[in-house]
Amino acid sequence: MCGIVGLFLKDKALEPQLGSMLSQMLISLSDRGPDSAGIAIYGAPSRNEAKITIQSAKPERDFRGLEAELAKAIGTPVTIAVKSTHAVVRTTPAKIDEAREAIQALRPDIRIMGTGDVVEIYKEVGLPEAVVDRFDVRKMTGTHGIGHTRMATESAVTTMGAHPFSTGADQCLVHNGSLSNHNNVRRELIREGMTFETENDTEVAAAYLSSQMAHGKNLGEALEGTLSDLDGFFTFVVGTKNGFGVVRDPIACKPAVMAETDQYVAFGSEYRALTKLPGIDNARVWEPEPATVYFWEH
Repeated sequence: MCGIVGLFLKDKALEPQLGSMLSQMLISLSDRGPDSAGIAIYGAPSRNEAKITIQSAKPERDFRGLEAELAKAIGTPVTIAVKSTHAVVRTTPAKIDEAREAIQALRPDIRIMGTGDVVEIYKEVGLPEAVVDRFDVRKMTGTHGIGHTRMATESAVTTMGAHPFSTGADQCLVHNGSLSNHNNVRRELIREGMTFETENDTEVAAAYLSSQMAHGKNLGEALEGTLSDLDGFFTFVVGTKNGFGVVRDPIACKPAVMAETDQYVAFGSEYRALTKLPGIDNARVWEPEPATVYFWEH
């Protein structure tokens, strides 16, 4: 069944409240997915900093001493901020790919949740409220974000099987539904050089969008491609560095509702996810049309 949410802020005055607002939206849909939950937050950009969100099942072992070892390996200062099983690695943008490779060499058991200039991704097994509390998401600030609470149907209940999935810099996706041709698409993307961490069909959808954008398409054009190239029932909510997009398959059997005001654009699997947003009583509220792409950019 799964529950998905997204929030794209137009009003900068709301940015300090992004984590709190998005958390409340996701928690309201907890009964749609008891297995795992996750949130991606897009924070303020920095010209001299890029980030890697990492995860470990044994954080005390894997994160201990990593900051100094990683700085030595890439020859550039590094900072690491630990949050429970996750940590955010910060270094210069020019060294981000080298840092990612060094992390995997120094700590093979660490998993990369996402990389980019602005995105941080936190996901774990458990209900949304537990995940939100664990990573102190309510205090996070930013411009936009997406979230997911999962009822597993296609793969095992694990941290890596939780959403959001990120397969490109500052790109991530959450999904409600099931893809029928994900194995064929995965094989095609592997031939293009894409790599996969799981057997989850949603990771394939994320990688498809990353591949399309790597070939020069914008988010809207990449989402259009899902309608012809991906088979099955799906609602996707996607985040990029500057953008936020939504698309439903042509049959659109998965529930979805959107709201827009002068302050924000919001998405929820059900209207109850939107009821506590500011000004919702005066918002334009609608059900997104089947086979129709919606996207906004800062």
